[in-house]
Amino acid sequence: MKQLLSAFLLITSLFAFSQNTAIGSNEKLVFSASYNMSGLLTDIAQVTMETSEIRTSKATLLRLKCTAATYSKWDNFFKIRDLYESYVSPKYLTPYLYKRDIDEGGYYKFMQYTYNRKASTVSSLKRKKNGKGEFWEEKKTLNIGGSTRDIVSTLYHIRNLDIAKAKPGDTSNFTVLFDNEQTTVTVRLVGKETISTNIGSKSCYKLAISIKGKDILKGNNDNLIWLTADANKIPVYAKFKIPVGNGELKIQSASGLKN
Repeated sequence: MKQLLSAFLLITSLFAFSQNTAIGSNEKLVFSASYNMSGLLTDIAQVTMETSEIRTSKATLLRLKCTAATYSKWDNFFKIRDLYESYVSPKYLTPYLYKRDIDEGGYYKFMQYTYNRKASTVSSLKRKKNGKGEFWEEKKTLNIGGSTRDIVSTLYHIRNLDIAKAKPGDTSNFTVLFDNEQTTVTVRLVGKETISTNIGSKSCYKLAISIKGKDILKGNNDNLIWLTADANKIPVYAKFKIPVGNGELKIQSASGLKN
């Protein structure tokens, strides 16, 4: 369960930088997250994805915020309070600042990336807590590629891609910066499928995801995400397999959609 939101957020992306036509500044998507416990999929947490406009002294940015929290009845068993967020340009969703603040069953970790696109670097700040409850920090400057993104901006980035032009079986690699390492993710278009969801029957693009050199996701065809085959391309369903089991995410509500 510790890698629940990480797994979901890494299930994403196909091709390259695209202009934003799918994501507005007041969108809210709510999901239920289930986990296989003793052979039975059980709803354990709520995952929420929200966007909002942030004005700074120099620019107007779009805040992409993803949170995960266990339902109260599971808090005594394994309490999760996770926050992932990326501050991006509204036009191209180019990330400028990324934060990850996770608290899972007593395990705490904070990560922050400040992007310098001109220099192709990221200033990284990592903060963790040891067994005595004491915090320690680590700061690094990382070299990145021109198209490298964090997992949050990657997830939203896919929704602006022209997936309709791809053919079943088409694959593409892209780069995600995660835990101070650039990771190659391969996405394959399986095809289109109509599925029943809590927000109605939806025609969807079905994508399969694999990650090179990481154990967050297991298997070659066990990690799938369904995006609506419309102008919004919102994720409505996901299946994933992680080292300690498998789970699903199902959309519960969607509001503030751009299209």
